[in-house]
Amino acid sequence: MKYIFLNLKRFDIPKDLGGVNSIAPIEKWSEYIVKNTQEQLKKYDTNNVEFAMFFPEAHLIGANEAKSIDSPIKIGCQGVYRDDTAIGGNFGAFTTNRTANAVKAMGCEYTIIGHCEERKDKLEIMLEAGVNDTAAVNRLLNKEVKNAIASGLKVLYCIGESSDEQENWEEVLRKQLQIGLDGIDLSKVVIAYEPVWAIGPGKVPPSKEYIQKIASFVKKETNGLPVVYGGGLKADNAEMLSSIPEIDGGLIALTRFSGEIGFYPDEYLEIINIYTGC
Repeated sequence: MKYIFLNLKRFDIPKDLGGVNSIAPIEKWSEYIVKNTQEQLKKYDTNNVEFAMFFPEAHLIGANEAKSIDSPIKIGCQGVYRDDTAIGGNFGAFTTNRTANAVKAMGCEYTIIGHCEERKDKLEIMLEAGVNDTAAVNRLLNKEVKNAIASGLKVLYCIGESSDEQENWEEVLRKQLQIGLDGIDLSKVVIAYEPVWAIGPGKVPPSKEYIQKIASFVKKETNGLPVVYGGGLKADNAEMLSSIPEIDGGLIALTRFSGEIGFYPDEYLEIINIYTGC
């Protein structure tokens, strides 16, 4: 089984407000993306490949409403809170927090948890209190994963090492897996490996051999969970990534990195064509 994930981050913001959206008015943005990809994705066998798109919360309902009955797209959200509503319990005291039950009610089937940007945010909050504890970050993420699965969502769980952690990558990734997935139904989880040290303008991406080494390690640590490349599945690395047996797919974000920077549905489909070879 192959997994193609799409993380749309805040690509909905118009360019005149500092964003990268030039494809559709913001109120029609998610509808535009779904409607301009789902028919073309139907040529793939959903027994062999799964497509999930992670939208900002404001666009989840529109994305779900744009799906056709036989759409191959699974709609996902960008993270969930570490606590949730419960019958006979807390019915909604979660101001500013997106709970798993809330997005499940909106039609989500997936969520992404532990993305390097989320890990960075949690660690920065702790640093403001004078605490530098990556294990605590993993414990918080574990609660999020548990709540997501309890609500019926599948989880793309992200792991990765920063430049400061690269020398001890094995220990760092092992802790992220062991703590973050402790007590979890692993049949509901896909792992995304993010080489945090290599993400960003001017950074040198990891080699095929490095990615293969990490993916092999993760599969060994998790008894064979699917592993996708989270450092960015792109047109220029799709063929290389598809040649790594231990890699089961990828996470796409921007599709154009120069000129009219942004996400474009036709380029997303082309990346998938290159990766799958059809």
